[in-house]
Amino acid sequence: MSRRVAAVLVLLCLAAGAGLLAYSVVVEFPRGLIALGVLVLAALAAWQGLIRTGPPRVVRWVVAGLLLTAAMAVVLVDGIRPAGLLGVLLVALSALAAKRAFAVHLRLPGAPRPTQAVVVYNVKSGGGKAVSSDLAEQAIRRGITPRQLQPGEDWEQVVRGLVADGADGLMAAGGDGTQALVATIAAEHDLPFACIPAGTRNHFALDLGVDRDDVVGALDAFVDGGEKRVDLGEVGGRVFVNNVSFGLYAEAVQSEGYRDAKIRTLLDTVPTTVSSGRDGASGQLRWTDPDGSSHSSAVVILVSNNVYRLGKVIGSGTRPRLDAGVLGVSVMGAPSADGRRSRLRQWATPEFVIDSDGDVPLGVDGEALRMPTPLTLRVRPGALRVRIASQHPGASPSYAQPTGITDALGGLVRIARGADPASLTHSAQNRTPSIG
Repeated sequence: MSRRVAAVLVLLCLAAGAGLLAYSVVVEFPRGLIALGVLVLAALAAWQGLIRTGPPRVVRWVVAGLLLTAAMAVVLVDGIRPAGLLGVLLVALSALAAKRAFAVHLRLPGAPRPTQAVVVYNVKSGGGKAVSSDLAEQAIRRGITPRQLQPGEDWEQVVRGLVADGADGLMAAGGDGTQALVATIAAEHDLPFACIPAGTRNHFALDLGVDRDDVVGALDAFVDGGEKRVDLGEVGGRVFVNNVSFGLYAEAVQSEGYRDAKIRTLLDTVPTTVSSGRDGASGQLRWTDPDGSSHSSAVVILVSNNVYRLGKVIGSGTRPRLDAGVLGVSVMGAPSADGRRSRLRQWATPEFVIDSDGDVPLGVDGEALRMPTPLTLRVRPGALRVRIASQHPGASPSYAQPTGITDALGGLVRIARGADPASLTHSAQNRTPSIG
C-alpha cells in the first residue's frame, strides 16, 4: 500500500467512523452518547499512555482499558445497533493505516562505490554481533576488507594507518564510541562513512536511518547505497556523534544499569536519584541560557549533535534530523522541596560553553571522561559523508512523525494530495524547541 493510498484510507475511515458514531448517538440516545463519551475518554487515555513514559504511562493504559470495558458494557446493555461498533472499528483501522502513511524511506542520491573500502569491527560490542552475523565473511563477499580491532591496540592509529594505505571508504561496526572514532577520521579526509549497527543500542544508526536489525545488510551501503551529509558534534576538540552529558547523566553512563538506557529513560530517573541523596555534580556547572541569563547549577545537562525529540510526543528519545547544523541543549534542575519535578528546558544553538572551578566529569557518547573547563561544545555542519544501504529507511523514526493530533490530520490531508511525508516536518524541525 502506498503512503498516499494509506492517507486517503485514514481520512475515509475517520469520516465514515465519525458519521456512524454520530448516527449511533442520535438513534440510541442517551446510551449512544454515553458510550461515545466513554470511548473518547478511553482514546485520550490511550494516547497519553502512548506518548508518556514511566509509571504515569501504566496508569493511563489501565484507565483506558477500564473505560473501554465500560463502553462495551454500555453497548451490550439492551444492544446498540451495529453502526456504533462499526464506527469504532473504522476509527481503529484508521490508526493502523496512519502508521503506513507517515512511514518514510528516503531515496538518497547515488554515489560511486569505494574501490578500497574497509570495515573495522569490535568483536566485543553488542554481545559479539559482528561475529554472530559473520560480518567479516559477508564483507569479503562484497569486496570490503574486514579489520578486527584487537584489545591493546591503538584503534585510532589503526584506522589512520588504513587510510594511509589507501582506504577510500570507512565502515565502523561497533558501539557509538567506535562509530565516533572512525567518523572523525573519515570526516578529516572527506571519505564516505557507513555505520554498521553491531553495538548494543546503536543510537547513531537509529537516527541515521540504518535498520538496526540488519547488521549484514548495512554493508550494502558501499555496494548500492545512497549518500547524505550529516553533522558531527565537538567537545574540547573531541568528536561525538550522539551526545555529551554533565551531572547525573554523566554519572549514569558509568553505571552498568543505565549505560544502555534510552535518553528519555535516563531523564525520567532524575527525580528519584536526586531524592536519594545524590547531587549529580562534582562542583558547580556554570552556563548561559538562550536569554543570556547565567546559571550556576543543574542536575542534568545534555548537549547533543542536533536536537532530540524529548517532549510528550511519538518518537521521544530520537533526533528527527542530523543535518540541521545545531546542537541540542537539554537542562533539568533539581526537584523542588516538595518533590515536584523540575521543568525540562531544551533549545538549539551552534555553540554551548560549560564552566566550572576545575575539571568536570562528563559522558561522551557513553564514555566516562574528565575535561578541564571552560569547555566549548560546537557543531560541525555537514562534516560527515554517510552512506546508507538502499533497503534501509535513510531517516530517523521521528523524521516525519506528527507531533500531535492536529499536526497528524493536516499531514494526512497533504499526503493524500500527493505531498511526500518527509517534506511535512522540516519547518517544525527547524524551529527552536521549547519544553516545559
